[in-house]
Amino acid sequence: MRSAKVGQSALWWEFVAQFVFQGASALALDAKGRLVVPARHREVLAALAQGQLTLTKHPQGCLLVFPRPSWEGFRDKIAALPMHAVGWKRIFLGNAMDVEIDASSRVLVSPELRAAAGLAKDVLLLGMGSHFELWDAERYAAHEAEVMQQGLPDVLQDFSF
Repeated sequence: MRSAKVGQSALWWEFVAQFVFQGASALALDAKGRLVVPARHREVLAALAQGQLTLTKHPQGCLLVFPRPSWEGFRDKIAALPMHAVGWKRIFLGNAMDVEIDASSRVLVSPELRAAAGLAKDVLLLGMGSHFELWDAERYAAHEAEVMQQGLPDVLQDFSF
């Protein structure tokens, strides 16, 4: 019986290690600035990061939301940047906030980060592979429309759909 449990555990961790966050979730911040983590991501975030996340600014006006292990890899890359990139270090590292998913599956987004990303009530959580982006819903719609108007970049011209 023990070897079956060990085998199941190994399979679970293999799945978690290869998990990619994707898709959009329309959500609402409550009056205190808390966000309910979508049910489809809770189990993986609990296993992958013990419910620990890190939020920071994104240069395009949203927030980056990392499970803690993904954040640590990103943080190390940013910290290793040369001195002429110190301004970007400040943006990413200086604004990073560690948070935990609470017993009600909520995450508190600090007032400073909410203001930086223009988050009021209606938000969009986008899975971006190893992390998420958190956008004000209207700001994201405008951003997406702008991207769509630009047409496909050269790197996607020969991409097969």
